[in-house]
Amino acid sequence: MASNHSQTYLNNPNLKAANVQENWTPETVKEYTKCMKDPLYFIENYIKIISLDEGLVPFSMYKFQKKMVKTFDKNRFSICKLPRQSGKSTTIISYLLYYVLFNSTVNVAILANKAATARDILGRLQLAYENLPKWLQQGVLQWNKGSLELENGSKILAASTSASAVRGGSYNIIFLDEFAYVPSNIAEQFFNSVYPTISAGTSTKVIIVSTPRGMNMFYKLWVDATNKRNSYIPIEVGWKEIPGRTEKWKKETIRNTSEAQFQTEFECEFLGSVNTLISPSKLRRLAYKNPIKTSAGLDVHVMPEKGHSYILVADVSRGLANDYSAFLVIDITELPYKVVAKYRDNEIKPLLFPNKIQDVAKVYNQAFVLVEVNDIGEQVAHALQFDLEYDNMLMAMMRGRAGQILGSGLGGAGRSQLGVRTTKAVKRIGCSNFKTLLESDKFITEDYDLINEMSTFIIHGSSYAADDGCNDDLVMCAILFSWCTTQQFFKELTDIDLRKKISLESADQLESDMLPFGFVQDGFQEDNVGEELVDNYGTRWSPVVRTTDDF
Repeated sequence: MASNHSQTYLNNPNLKAANVQENWTPETVKEYTKCMKDPLYFIENYIKIISLDEGLVPFSMYKFQKKMVKTFDKNRFSICKLPRQSGKSTTIISYLLYYVLFNSTVNVAILANKAATARDILGRLQLAYENLPKWLQQGVLQWNKGSLELENGSKILAASTSASAVRGGSYNIIFLDEFAYVPSNIAEQFFNSVYPTISAGTSTKVIIVSTPRGMNMFYKLWVDATNKRNSYIPIEVGWKEIPGRTEKWKKETIRNTSEAQFQTEFECEFLGSVNTLISPSKLRRLAYKNPIKTSAGLDVHVMPEKGHSYILVADVSRGLANDYSAFLVIDITELPYKVVAKYRDNEIKPLLFPNKIQDVAKVYNQAFVLVEVNDIGEQVAHALQFDLEYDNMLMAMMRGRAGQILGSGLGGAGRSQLGVRTTKAVKRIGCSNFKTLLESDKFITEDYDLINEMSTFIIHGSSYAADDGCNDDLVMCAILFSWCTTQQFFKELTDIDLRKKISLESADQLESDMLPFGFVQDGFQEDNVGEELVDNYGTRWSPVVRTTDDF
């Protein structure tokens, strides 16, 4: 007779070793068959979890958790938008445990935004496994913090979500936990690397579960799923579906956190980072559409139209992995301005970027081109002007205290440069005007990447910048364009005095709102000319008196 030690894995009394013969009874055979046929039966009768109040207890499933398991079992692709502390991880590990026990030679990957989180999920699965009766267990071949292997040939791997996490392997289930918290560049690389492996199989499952965090890859997959533009089956759970969560609980939670945090973590709204340049209410209303044409980093939303005028604004990177060379093509024929095309690539070399800019600019009716020249962008601008001989280059003239003045062609009074430098003044004016344009519906975009960047473009010191782990290359293109719209040369190009138009609209609205209260002094009478003004945001504006010699 074999010793007890030989029947357990590494002397763990809760784990059955490989090649241990089980003494089956008619009852255990019957129960095993029931479990194999019905994952819900298996989970509700044999999965045990740790309760803070009661210790080890059977997993009593909520209605929405049962729905999740049924969806996972019947479909290849599932995506779940769930609030915090909803028992989503427990539900997932219960189904994964069922899957590896009753399927031979299958591989499962548990991936999370951090490797430690993935290992913690695996640890909870292992705890549930240890509390199964021996006749339900498969013998253990390997058992550690990062993986396990059973004698039926099934394996589970726990790792961080990255392009290299499952490369080269063949996986039957890929579970992505808190996918919204994976940095956008890593999420994109992951899908570019892994999706060929996923699509190669006929039964491969992908399960994505997360609480929202801005308008990132998870947001895109979710919106596409709800609009039936991809193969994912969406599952949404409201906080009220979780027993014990009442209006009283909501008020207490908001009191201890914040309204914005509650909306993100429990209402599951795609609000993005806090303190964004663009208001949360506007971000919430933005919707993206898939481009009509995509090719090598270029997304086309609207084809060039005869008689329309366009401007291409470019931001140049050094060609490093986490930095993108990008440009926006914007239709400036009439208001509202509209993003018609976008380019974004983190691998293109600066030497090749001018050719890409020229190719697209020519197609869009010889579009005006403005290049940001703080760093190596100056080389790109010079290559366009002198090497490729592209004529419609915009430049900036330095006019002392007046700063940079938009123009076209080199020469004239003052020092000139191809493109524009993003100074503090340019960025401040650009940010302010971009906010005004977008929130007043004078700037329209349906581009997913630009909307994503807007949702994480936040206050940084006395200015704005991308949130940690995020990018702002496209946003900066939009900000530079918005700076352009304040320039006299731009108004001459478009024959649109934007400031006047917005001002008149705002004045009409104000007059309408204040009509019941009689006449309101606007503070802009003739005797106020030359005085410093303070706007609603606390910004001080000092008038600059220019003569005709300045132009």
